[in-house]
Amino acid sequence: METAEIEAPIVGVTVYPDRARITRRGSARLAAGEHRVRIAPLALGLRRDSIRVGGRGAATVLGVDVTTWRQARSTDGQVSELEQRRRELTDDLAEVDDADEIEQQRGQFLARLAERAGGTYARALATGDATPGDVATFTDSVAGQLADSRTGRRALARRRVALAEELALVERQLDAAHGKREPDRLAAEVTVSVEADDTDLELELTYLVDGARWQPSYDLRLVDDTVTVTWFGLVSQDTGEDWPECDLQLSTARPAAATVVPDLSPWYLDRRRPTPPPMPVAAGSFTEMALPAGPAPMPAPAGGTARSGSPRPTMRTAAAEVEHGVSAATYRPARPVAVPADGTAHRATVAVLELPARLDHVTVPVRAVEAHLRATVRNTSAHTLLPGPAAVFHGADFVAATRLPVWAPGEETDLALGVDDRLRVERTLHRRSDTRATLGSTRRREVEYRISVTNHTPRPTTVEVRDQLPVSRDDGVVVREATLVPPPAERTELGELTWRLPLGAGDSGEIALGFRVDLAKGVELTGWRE
Repeated sequence: METAEIEAPIVGVTVYPDRARITRRGSARLAAGEHRVRIAPLALGLRRDSIRVGGRGAATVLGVDVTTWRQARSTDGQVSELEQRRRELTDDLAEVDDADEIEQQRGQFLARLAERAGGTYARALATGDATPGDVATFTDSVAGQLADSRTGRRALARRRVALAEELALVERQLDAAHGKREPDRLAAEVTVSVEADDTDLELELTYLVDGARWQPSYDLRLVDDTVTVTWFGLVSQDTGEDWPECDLQLSTARPAAATVVPDLSPWYLDRRRPTPPPMPVAAGSFTEMALPAGPAPMPAPAGGTARSGSPRPTMRTAAAEVEHGVSAATYRPARPVAVPADGTAHRATVAVLELPARLDHVTVPVRAVEAHLRATVRNTSAHTLLPGPAAVFHGADFVAATRLPVWAPGEETDLALGVDDRLRVERTLHRRSDTRATLGSTRRREVEYRISVTNHTPRPTTVEVRDQLPVSRDDGVVVREATLVPPPAERTELGELTWRLPLGAGDSGEIALGFRVDLAKGVELTGWRE
């Protein structure tokens, strides 16, 4: 059986969150009979059980085998050039080291020669066999050669640094292309039965590979009362084969997820048994990081004005075509994207959504006396947005970084849009009193706080103020409300209180929060904070 090797370049890639499906297409003209058609090279990360063969032509596919195509070195052009350049740079560095060693030995020889010649010339001058001019000529000659040697060594040192830097760059490029450095590759051998001579066949090969991924990323831009959500797909891969500009699609499907409905297991209740104390944890083992949020400036205008005075149209962003399936969606970016196998992320625009927003502010002055701008936005599109990082802009100004959760169509979510310094918040201790314990009596501690909020923005807003009352965990500690003016709009069993203050431009609002704590005799209070 004859084996015909054909070229089948990549014509399509569907990227999933944790892998990719590759489509290759090639053609061949074959005589009647059985033939083995080889398509190579393929990535080593190919999932052998995922390979499928189809196509067009008067032939029957009898089977497909995946074999290892062993080679002495990588056939990737980029890797071959980098490895060749690395060998050249290594040779050049060796030559520089050899030349430097020769110059070093030359300088040592000239220094020893000058040292020995000093005594010889001294005796020659004493006997009249040499003149002072002869000594000066010799000294100038040796000094000139020593200077040339040291100048040459400095030039060699500069050359060594330049070569080392270029070699380090080549090494980094080779590390980025580590998947393509493997010399061995896989090959698909397709056995076909051709019905007639000179039959043109078009074979299409599809398979799944690991080492590919795409992740969502967002820009949230607030202009007036509209939040524009620009959804990007960051595509990266290190499968060992470069993807040229082709039909690239991004799918939200998760082939790796379990397809079996989980079973319930028994739910047992039992007596609580004492547990050993936890092992001590060294300080600094866990850290909590937060991105600082900048101030919220006034929204910038959406468009500009041309020099002639006529308004210029706002530049648009091309979005991807979408095909909604039963449980997932597939997006085809508006422009082809080439993705090399170096692990770098390449960005494609998935969708641009303009969503109406309700704006208000939120403050938790017991933690920080600052107000955060908040947008309550409903997803009025047909897209299910995946979780991912988001950059927040007010007009053209970057103000904060946040993270979007899974956001389904029709679902409403709150977006934090940064700190708004135009709302001034203060929380002060207005009154505090303590009563001393007497025989058979309790002790009492009473406090009252005043929270004031002033709206310095040019528009009315609603400010959600969150605070709390302490919650007792012991019968000897009793917490009683004293002052809650105005009454909170919401409260929880854990003492969390929420007020909503409607404030016009330039208006102020105030909240009085007071409570007292009664302590039984002999009870020491813990957890108190001012």
